[in-house]
Amino acid sequence: MIKLIKSTFYKENEIKKKLCKFIMESSQLSIGKECRKFEEKFAKWQGRKYCVMVNSGSSANLAVVQALLNLGKLKKGDYVGFSAVTWSTNVMPLIQLGLKPVPIDVELNTLNVSSKKLIEKLKKYPIKMVFLTNLLGFCDDIDEIKKICDEKKIMLIEDNCESLGTVYKGRKLGNFGLASTVSFYVGHHLSTIEGGAICTDDVELETMLQMVRAHGWDRNLTKQKQLKIRVKHNVNSTFYSRYTFYDLGYNLRTTEINGFIGNAQMPYLDEIVKKRETNFIQVAEKIYKNKNYYPIKYGHIDFLSNFAVPVICKSQKIRNELVEKCKDKIEIRPIVGGDMVLQPFFKKYVNDFAGENINAKIVHEQGLYFGNNPELTDKEMKEIVNLFNS
Repeated sequence: MIKLIKSTFYKENEIKKKLCKFIMESSQLSIGKECRKFEEKFAKWQGRKYCVMVNSGSSANLAVVQALLNLGKLKKGDYVGFSAVTWSTNVMPLIQLGLKPVPIDVELNTLNVSSKKLIEKLKKYPIKMVFLTNLLGFCDDIDEIKKICDEKKIMLIEDNCESLGTVYKGRKLGNFGLASTVSFYVGHHLSTIEGGAICTDDVELETMLQMVRAHGWDRNLTKQKQLKIRVKHNVNSTFYSRYTFYDLGYNLRTTEINGFIGNAQMPYLDEIVKKRETNFIQVAEKIYKNKNYYPIKYGHIDFLSNFAVPVICKSQKIRNELVEKCKDKIEIRPIVGGDMVLQPFFKKYVNDFAGENINAKIVHEQGLYFGNNPELTDKEMKEIVNLFNS
C-alpha cells in the first residue's frame, strides 16, 4: 500500500532526537520564543511582513474572520464568497460568526475559482469578502481576481494551506490577498504535527490576530502596542492589565514544541516544495493523457508546489472502478471536502445554492486524489502511473 502520508514530518527520525533534547532542557513549553522565532522565519520565507502562529489551519481561518469582524472590516449579515470546493472549516466560521456564505464554482481544468466565476456571483450577491482556496497547489487567474476585488473594494483572503511555495506570475500564492491562512498539520508541506498560521502585511490586522489568538488580551503584543491600547481603554493598573480583555477572542495558541519542530523544518522547506513539483510533473504528464480523466491545466503556473494529485473522472462509473482498483494498493481520498453545498452541515445551516455549482458537483462525485510527498520513490510513482492508466 502506497500511503498518502509517509511520515509525521520531514526528516522525522533526525528531528525527533533533537525534539527530545529540547523538551528535556526547556524551562517553558507554552507559547514563547521558539514560536516567535518560527513566525519571523516563516514570514520571511513567505514574503510577508507578519506571521501569527496558531494551533491549526482551521483556527487560522476562524481567527482571521473574527479579527476582521473585531476591526469592523466585516459585519454580521455580510455576504462572503468562498471556493465551492474547499475544507469544512473555511465555511464553518462564516456560519458561526453570522456571515452569509456564498459558494463560488470552480473551473474543472484548474479546480479553482476563476475571475469569470467570481463575476457571475457578484452579479447576484453583494459580496464583501472573498475567501479563496488555492486548492492542491493550483490556482486560476488569481491576479485578475485580485484586480476585481481591489476595484470593487472587496477583501480577498487566501486559504493557502495546500499551496505553500506555488508561484504564479512571479508571486507566491498566499501573497495576493490582505491575508492568507496556512496549515502545518501532518501531511502538509511543512508539518509541526498540529499547527497553522495567518500571514499578512497589515499591522492593524496582525495586532488584532495576536489578541484573537489569546482571549482578547494584549500580553503577546509589543510594549509599544500594549501602551497604545491601554491608554485608549484607560487601563493604568499593572494589577489589571494582564487580565483585561479588549475584544472577542479564543485560546488558539500553539506550543513551543510545535514552534521548535517548525524551526527544525524550515531549512528543508525549499527542498520539500521542489520535490513535490518534480513528483507531480513526473506522474501528471502521463496520467492526464488518459481520455477517461478531465485534463488539469497547470502550464500557467511558474512553480507548482503540489499538495496531492487530483484525478477527475469523466463519469461516476469510471471513478468507482478506479476506487476499487486502488484498494489495498494506493491510499486515495475525495478531493479535499468536495462540494460544500452537498455537505450535511451546509444543508442544515444554509440550505441554499443547490444546483448552482455544476463543476464543484462533478469534482465531488467523480474526483479523487492520491498523495504527493517528498518521500515518494520512483518505483512507487511508476506503480501509480501504471495503475491509473491500466
